[in-house]
Amino acid sequence: MGPEVVAAAAAAGRAPLPVSAPLPIVALVLALGAAVNGGGEGGGGGSGPGPVTCGSVVKLLNVRHNVRLHSHDVRYGSGSGQQSVTGVAAADDGNSYWRVRGRTAAVCERGRPVRCGQAIRLTHLGTGRNLHSHRFASPLSGNQEVSAFGEDGEGDYLDDWTVLCSGTYWARDSEVRFQHASTDVFLAVTGEQYGRPIHGQKEVHGAAASSQHNYWKVMEGVFMQPSEVFKAERYHAEL
Repeated sequence: MGPEVVAAAAAAGRAPLPVSAPLPIVALVLALGAAVNGGGEGGGGGSGPGPVTCGSVVKLLNVRHNVRLHSHDVRYGSGSGQQSVTGVAAADDGNSYWRVRGRTAAVCERGRPVRCGQAIRLTHLGTGRNLHSHRFASPLSGNQEVSAFGEDGEGDYLDDWTVLCSGTYWARDSEVRFQHASTDVFLAVTGEQYGRPIHGQKEVHGAAASSQHNYWKVMEGVFMQPSEVFKAERYHAEL
């Protein structure tokens, strides 16, 4: 499948993006982001930006520290030694895209809006590894480590995060928290910065308590249109 076909399909919400994407796909998402990010539900007009849906590829901004959730093929030099997860200030960095998926061993239909309280996985588009946490100490603050784990989108149950938000669905314009389903920590940024080889990037860790440091908001991305099942559910609820 060529880049032009992938672009048309992704923009129309007809085909899932691959879990592990080569560099041309990352560049494609960068190009599509501004065009598909706006509009109503699923980019199709309406009263608001609509819900975040499974299959969408998004950037997540930590609203306190103004950095985007980021990963790359650089491993921690301590703790688990797994792929590092950081926060970066650059809005145009291609390694800050994450695909929204169902929790481990579950399928979330492409275009299905994510409910508040639902467990999901966030799969790094560039490397195919899942946002992960476990009881290792984070390198700078000594809190719980957050890493990227697995191969081709498949890891284990420690990849599951619960979306905490108000209302029924995770809205694209809302601030939300992500709580690790197994250890209960919150995805957060400490504000401490790394040196080489990832100079200036901020530590992402698992925080024991909720605070202003663990609120996130969807920014750029390619959003799958809400499924027909969701539209039917909303129609019947409004009757």
